[in-house]
Amino acid sequence: MSRPSVRALAAQALADVALSGHSLRDVADRVLPRLADSRDRALLTALLNEGARWWPRFDAALDRLLDKPIRRQEPVVHALLVTALVQLEVLELASYAAVAATVDAVRELRRPRLAGLANAVLRRWLRERESLLAALDAEPATRHAHPAWLVRAIEHDWPEAAGDVLAAANREPPLMLRVNRRRATPEAVASALRDAGGEVTPHPWLADGLVLPHSTDVTRLTGFAEGHFAVQDGAAQVPADLLDLADGQRLLDACAAPGGKACHALERADLRLLAVEAEPRRAPRIRQNLDRLGLHAEVVVGDAGEPSAWWDGTPFDRVMIDAPCSATGVIRRRPDVRLHRREADIDALVAQQSRILAACWPTLAPGGRLLYVTCSILRRENDGVVAAFLDRQADAEALPLTLPAGRRTSVGWQMLPGDGDLDGMYYALLSKAAQR
Repeated sequence: MSRPSVRALAAQALADVALSGHSLRDVADRVLPRLADSRDRALLTALLNEGARWWPRFDAALDRLLDKPIRRQEPVVHALLVTALVQLEVLELASYAAVAATVDAVRELRRPRLAGLANAVLRRWLRERESLLAALDAEPATRHAHPAWLVRAIEHDWPEAAGDVLAAANREPPLMLRVNRRRATPEAVASALRDAGGEVTPHPWLADGLVLPHSTDVTRLTGFAEGHFAVQDGAAQVPADLLDLADGQRLLDACAAPGGKACHALERADLRLLAVEAEPRRAPRIRQNLDRLGLHAEVVVGDAGEPSAWWDGTPFDRVMIDAPCSATGVIRRRPDVRLHRREADIDALVAQQSRILAACWPTLAPGGRLLYVTCSILRRENDGVVAAFLDRQADAEALPLTLPAGRRTSVGWQMLPGDGDLDGMYYALLSKAAQR
């Protein structure tokens, strides 16, 4: 039995992501091991990531190129044509190679009657490319490959920065590492990576951050198996600085998976840390990360909004809530968010965020600090949630924040995608009044 081609695999996988709601990460983990050649894996990764990133643009383009849509009747062939346009316009592969390989993949997918259609559609794109691109660029949603509701929301919340935010979401992010200071130093890790032929630079203001220009298989990097570092965007490394950690403190990480922020906190100080995660399937990932990095914490599966099920009544000195959110700040790193997130989701997320914040506040000791974090750029999930909580909670006060990137908001600090070449993330630091 012949091995499937990269393009056929990519089409099947992308159809699962864009048309059936599967996670890009889960799909990639499933299909990448089927390819032995590293060059094939690299092409498949590019087709999946860029296919998801640019799907709203080229999905709309096919509506202009086809007399009758085929996404329902032939979802895999539709996805294959999207990947073909990605090859032509994003990856800038030679047109003759992209067209020929796509037509071959149609036949491989046992759709020989559609081979002629695929060839005609792509030839037409090449003939009418200039006018078709102009039509797509005329609409913000297809110009930026974002759902229309999200474009409107970004323009409403960040009118002065909307164009930059949308553009940043479509650029490949750098790969950022967080050095585990329990086992190594940034200087030693950087030196080892350079000796192995890698390009690496220290982050300009994150003490534990190193920056690599491109994504790679981190498990093959020098020092990964020894737990010298973890992958973590710089925006997610900020919480360890904001929490003002010290040895002996009790820390609650209320929405912990996959455990990056908890691990960073434990690398900074000797803490008694409780990691709470609502989804049973995600909790093992926390333990795996702790084990690889040589760290220890108590991990429990539970609803952060129901402390009675997991809290022993002893107050925490620090509480961190990395709240479930729209993930609109990490679209450059998780391009399938733009395909799966709906405007109608936001009300339910705001309700959940508010419930968790209110429920965790009583677990914080007087004089303690609570850090509310989301990877959202929508004001309703951020200042909206925190300001409403402060209005209700007399013993809560927002502490002022200043970071080298991003901007101050009414009660917190917002990092927008691309600020300092980091992901979008929101932080609000609250203190609890000491008892009199």
